[in-house]
Amino acid sequence: MAHLMLWDALGPEVACHFLLAALLTLVSFAGPWGRCMGDDCGPGGVQTRAVWCAHAEGWTTLHTNCKQVGRPSNQQNCFKVCDWHKELYDWRLGPWNQCQPVISKSLERPLECTKGEEGIQVREISCIQKDKDLPAEDSICEYFEPKPLLEQACLIPCQQDCIVSEFSPWSECSKTCGSGLQHRTRHVVAPPRFGGSGCPNLTEFQVCQSGPCEAEESLYSLQVAPWSTCSLPHLRSARQARRRGKNKDKDRGKGVKDPEARELIKKKRNRNRQSRQENKYWDIQIGYQTREVMCVNKTGKVADLSFCQQEKLPMTFQSCVITKECQVSEWSEWSPCSNTCHGAAPPTGTRVRTRTIRQLPVSSETECPELEEKEACVPQRDGVALCAAYGWRTTEWTECRVDPLLSQQDKRRGNQTALCGGGIQTREVYCVQTNDNILSHLNTHKDKEASKPVDPKLCTGPVPNTTQLCQIACPIECEVSPWSAWGPCTYENCNDQQGKKGFKLRKRRITNEPTGGSGGTGNCPHLLEAIPCEEPSCYDWKAVRLGDCEPDNGKECGPGTQVQEAVCINSDGKEVERQLCRDAILPIPVACDVPCPKDCVLSAWSSWSSCSHTCSGKTTEGKQIRARSILAYAGEEGGIRCPNISALQETRSCSEHPCTVYHWQTGPWGQCIEDTSVSSFNTTTAWNGEASCSVGMQTRKVICVRVNVGQVGPKKCPESLRPETVRPCLLPCRKDCIVTPYSDWTPCPSSCKEGRSRVMKQSRHRVILQVPANGGRDCTDPLYEEKACESPQVCQSYRWKTHKWRRCQLVPWSVQQDIPGAQEGCGPGRQARAITCRKQDGGQAAIHECLQYAGPVPALTQACQVPCQDDCQFTSWSKFSSCNGDCGAVRTRKRTIVGKSKKKEKCKNSHLYPLIETQYCPCDKYNAQPVGNWSDCILPEGKVEVLLGMKVQGDIKECGQGYRYQAMACYDQNGRLVETSRCNSHGYIEEACIIPCPSDCKLSEWSNWSRCSKSCGSGVKVRSKWLREKPYNGGRPCPKLDHVNQVYEVVPCHSDCNQYVWVTEPWSVCKVTFVNMRDNCGEGVQTRKVRCMQNTADGPSELVEDYLCDPEEMPLGSRECKLPCPEDCVISEWGPWTRCALNGKKKSTVFFLRKNCFKDVDCTCQLSEKAVCGNGIKTRMLDCVRSDGKSVDLKYCEELGREKHWQMNMSCVVECPVNCQLSDWSPWSECSQTCGLTGKMIRRRTVTQPFQGDGRPCPSLMEQSKPCPVKPCYRWQYGQWSACQVQDAQCGGGTRTRNISCVVSDGSTDDFSKVVDEEFCADIEPIVDGNKKMILEETCTQPCPGDCYLENWSSWSLCQLTCVNGEDLGFGGIQVRSRAVIIQELENQHLCPEQMLETRSCDDGQCYEYKWMASAWKGSSRTVWCQRSDGTNVTGGCLVLSQPDADRSCNPPCTQPHSFCSETRTCHCEEGYTEVMSSNSTLEQCTLIPVVVIPTVEDKRGDVKTSRAVHPTQPSINPAGRARSWFLQPFGPDGRLKTWVYGVAAGAFVLLIFIVSMIYLACKKPKKPQRRQNNRLKPLTLAYDGDADM
Repeated sequence: MAHLMLWDALGPEVACHFLLAALLTLVSFAGPWGRCMGDDCGPGGVQTRAVWCAHAEGWTTLHTNCKQVGRPSNQQNCFKVCDWHKELYDWRLGPWNQCQPVISKSLERPLECTKGEEGIQVREISCIQKDKDLPAEDSICEYFEPKPLLEQACLIPCQQDCIVSEFSPWSECSKTCGSGLQHRTRHVVAPPRFGGSGCPNLTEFQVCQSGPCEAEESLYSLQVAPWSTCSLPHLRSARQARRRGKNKDKDRGKGVKDPEARELIKKKRNRNRQSRQENKYWDIQIGYQTREVMCVNKTGKVADLSFCQQEKLPMTFQSCVITKECQVSEWSEWSPCSNTCHGAAPPTGTRVRTRTIRQLPVSSETECPELEEKEACVPQRDGVALCAAYGWRTTEWTECRVDPLLSQQDKRRGNQTALCGGGIQTREVYCVQTNDNILSHLNTHKDKEASKPVDPKLCTGPVPNTTQLCQIACPIECEVSPWSAWGPCTYENCNDQQGKKGFKLRKRRITNEPTGGSGGTGNCPHLLEAIPCEEPSCYDWKAVRLGDCEPDNGKECGPGTQVQEAVCINSDGKEVERQLCRDAILPIPVACDVPCPKDCVLSAWSSWSSCSHTCSGKTTEGKQIRARSILAYAGEEGGIRCPNISALQETRSCSEHPCTVYHWQTGPWGQCIEDTSVSSFNTTTAWNGEASCSVGMQTRKVICVRVNVGQVGPKKCPESLRPETVRPCLLPCRKDCIVTPYSDWTPCPSSCKEGRSRVMKQSRHRVILQVPANGGRDCTDPLYEEKACESPQVCQSYRWKTHKWRRCQLVPWSVQQDIPGAQEGCGPGRQARAITCRKQDGGQAAIHECLQYAGPVPALTQACQVPCQDDCQFTSWSKFSSCNGDCGAVRTRKRTIVGKSKKKEKCKNSHLYPLIETQYCPCDKYNAQPVGNWSDCILPEGKVEVLLGMKVQGDIKECGQGYRYQAMACYDQNGRLVETSRCNSHGYIEEACIIPCPSDCKLSEWSNWSRCSKSCGSGVKVRSKWLREKPYNGGRPCPKLDHVNQVYEVVPCHSDCNQYVWVTEPWSVCKVTFVNMRDNCGEGVQTRKVRCMQNTADGPSELVEDYLCDPEEMPLGSRECKLPCPEDCVISEWGPWTRCALNGKKKSTVFFLRKNCFKDVDCTCQLSEKAVCGNGIKTRMLDCVRSDGKSVDLKYCEELGREKHWQMNMSCVVECPVNCQLSDWSPWSECSQTCGLTGKMIRRRTVTQPFQGDGRPCPSLMEQSKPCPVKPCYRWQYGQWSACQVQDAQCGGGTRTRNISCVVSDGSTDDFSKVVDEEFCADIEPIVDGNKKMILEETCTQPCPGDCYLENWSSWSLCQLTCVNGEDLGFGGIQVRSRAVIIQELENQHLCPEQMLETRSCDDGQCYEYKWMASAWKGSSRTVWCQRSDGTNVTGGCLVLSQPDADRSCNPPCTQPHSFCSETRTCHCEEGYTEVMSSNSTLEQCTLIPVVVIPTVEDKRGDVKTSRAVHPTQPSINPAGRARSWFLQPFGPDGRLKTWVYGVAAGAFVLLIFIVSMIYLACKKPKKPQRRQNNRLKPLTLAYDGDADM
């Protein structure tokens, strides 16, 4: 549509051009490739991407509008990556290339480089298939790991110039007479790096003069050239020699006619042939080498030999061994991968390939290459089993135990069975193979049939906890109500009324729901007591109230009767139907009097008081009293008189039953025994959370007990109320012991060990998964088994067997026949021998066994001598004779002359050829010395206390008497370390020591609870502990104490409001105040006694202190009264108030509930008395409160139906004091040093249970060490190289030798090794500086007089890193050594070689800094040098621009009198003179300045002030005792005031201001200070005052 509009608007031609231009800007775009999809892993997958056609401006169009030729494809084949490909593919990281600078060269660079130049370096990274080493797509490796970085920033260090050491001292003069040269050298400390400048000359020389030469200087020297390479004799001469040998054999064979002799010769030839065959690994060929002898003058030119006059010329030929290199076979095929499984993270295996030695090197410096090669490998998945996976398993938790949490002072430690609350339990952790029999674990999940334990090292995950906190539910103790009142005498069973015997009963009830004990209420006290009685009845009448007194015969007054209203009650006091009391006697009417006018008027009888005793006995009898009072006295005439006082009170007996109380007493329930008569029931029934398998029966003993007497016959107790003696019970299921299968036997040592004396054992173990319980099968089989390993593999030792030396092979006569003095058939040569590898028993062994185990290969060849006619021949030296032990004795060795030498006189010359050598015996004197520090205090092992399978916390034997050790070293008289047994010492000094035992915080026992803070309602009560002893030595810390070191417990309490009641006696007779003797009436006062008594179920019983009763409720003890006169109306006492009706109009008292203790007071979390910690309860009480705020009995609120919607109990937790638990000490480690003084053995322990709460903290000592026994360090050590020896010549090619000796040291770096007898190193492999190859002789070159040569290599420098500001740049360490040039003749300088430099990389490098050092000025000069940070003076290394000046002379020089050149290189005047400067700022002259003389106290003429000029450098002319003067010079040399003058002026100004300020403050009137109120809080008083808001 858009195209049509464009066509219409622009016309056909313009529109075509426009559309063509638009199409030219359309381009096909492609999105990123999607994920590779496919059914199979590897190649063959397909991935797609989106392709679209878009304009350059961003809008898209149809694909047909873009060119189809260059359209990207939207699908391609790909490699589908699976997880197991991770084992096959990996990134290959190429090395980083050289660091290239990133800053443009055109930028200005600083004059001195300090940090280097920033650069960048890149590397190549590719994805490869590891096993075939083939390149792969990057996407495969990116699937598992992002592509590593291709480039990184780097630093191009600053150029480092060559740094050299200081020069050595000058050498001696090269000539002993005449003019010579002496030199001094230096060596390279650090080589030039990163484009730094080269090294300067390492040698300086100067001409030296010695005394005049007496003889003419020799101009010629005999020089020998180096030996030529070893070569074999020419074939022709060899053939001739061989032919001559054969002819000799034939002649020798022909001469032997005896068959036995021929047989012996044949056997000898076979042995020689076999000997040659056994040397197949060494191709030993003896050849010869020659050298040239020349006569040279001191300029190095060769002259005729006649110029070098010498009797004997050097040897120009010698026998030698043809060098043969090591030859090895081709590599074998790679062995299979050692890892034969696959998995998610399979362990990497190794594969090996080997090669064998075909020919060992002979006379070659290069060793054989490695014969074994290993590389990591991962097996292919096809046909490979899944790798074994391992995981941790745990046993069941052991029973919860509280006793480990108890402190040291807790008295409950002895009775562990009664403990409850928070505890601790343990379990065992072991490692198993988790994918062994996976299906059975998933389907049956029988963990108790677990896999066998394996080596714990195979489990790699975190180890599960082995301890945890637990909880033992504390039993709720049984709580009972108070006893009820004694009931009436009733039959034991009212339904079966037999005999005349009955019981009076009183009861109490269980007020809570007890738990624990023998199950339910089994641990409650008895709830019923009985007293036998006579004439029982089940029902009786109870008088409710007395009716009005009705006079007899219908009279208005006089004697009469009162009818008692009664109801029928049962033995429990409850009202029942009246007909049930038909057999009981109704209360009879009571006689009474209605007083007539003028009669004495008495009040009604009061109610009977409570019985004075609860029972009657021989000494006690219960009594009740009632009384009445006189209301009005009788008139004068005709009235009945009032009775006397005794008639106003009546007494009756009560509680007539005897004081013999009986009750049933029950014993604890016995064990639950299976009852086979009861049918089985559903096993899912549970009791206490455990599955029950059957029904059992429990019995208990029930006896009748008389209180305070003991057991009596059962007839004394009511039989019908007898508790049950048998009850059913549920038997928990039996639990048999279940253990894991045995683990595999631990492996026996696979490799033999020499000197093993103890019998090696292997063991296996298993773990208890279920502990037997409820009569289950015990764990009878052992958990640990041990057996001796099979007869240990005998360590096969190997040795080199050396065969007889072969014939001494000389240099061919064709070579030596032209040499003057040579004799055919004699002289020096070399001989070879065969070497074979043998077992210790003599059997043959492979050559590689001896190469590995038999030590260095014995010499294959040796120099030999075929004696000539003039030579002397001797036997070898014998061994030295043994010493007899005496100090200073000698030992000898001998040799003898052999052969024809015995006849030669020169051979008998003992000075030239001694036949005996002597040597002093060593003096064996030893002394022992302690070395090193004392070890830690170490307890004797094997004394850890174990209780019931668990270590008791705090009681582990970790303290007490132990021992500490100090190593002893034994030295001989030469200060050499020897075995400690030489000093009769076992290697240690032992000293007893004490590890102090930790002492826990000790508190007192709890005090008694205080009284409840409220006598009515709820309050709190308090008890406390106080500190008796603080913790020390890491004991348990104290709980939080107050400022007087006390800790408190506050719990709520409730006081029964009716616990104590006021009891009143009847009012006394009204005593008339104003006595009208005639009428005895009128107003008066009457009194009564008021007592506070403890209330019981039987009524008030015991008199107590008045303060226990509520004082506000105390009844009146006196009141006003009015005694009526005879004519007055007499009214009785008021009766009791009737019950208040709330719907009436009478004003009622309002009651409401109030809670106590959650917010008012922080009550203590209450635990059981048997608990240490764990779950507890915070309790609060309810009060019934009257509207006036007074607490009253709860019954008032209960009667009103007040709701109790508050939570009365709240759970809380008391943190458990868990002591720190440690593992056992590990075995002592191997000694850190195999020998020496500083070796240590270490053992460690770990924290298995961190401490919690107030538990004992962990000790800091988790590692102990003790010194190892001192052993001397023996090793082989080279001696110094001898000087280069040139045989029979002055210079040229020679040899130098050195010895190898056995030395001993104490292993420290500062101990110089001392030489000992070689027998001490007999068991040590001859290795020097880590190299097995001993080099005791080497060629050298002795320079001829006048030669210019290179001195020996300097020692390797210290390992130095490339650093910036002390930080390593990562270029590695480098060491350097150098050779300086030595010149003997100046005219031979052009023949000198170049000085040499050699570097090598190193690992233990350090950063060094270089800085300029300068000495003190001496005049106008000083010494300046560069020093390395380790104190070495060097040349180079310091920045040239920062070099200090070494010269400070002034230019022009200071020539004026009294002037000198200062550090700033300017002229200044001396003290006392001032400078006068010229116009060009140069010193013109020094002028003397005046000096003020200030006389001192000693000056007797102090009142005379003088001013004179004094020369500062001249001594004082004042004699001793005269005045001393101070010279103050306020002006400087330039005529300006000196700085100190300004300082003195400023100080004086400040002092003046200070004085003025002090005067102002002293004169100012001070203000009256305000009295500050002391707002400090008083310390908390800890005595509890009974207030709930404490």
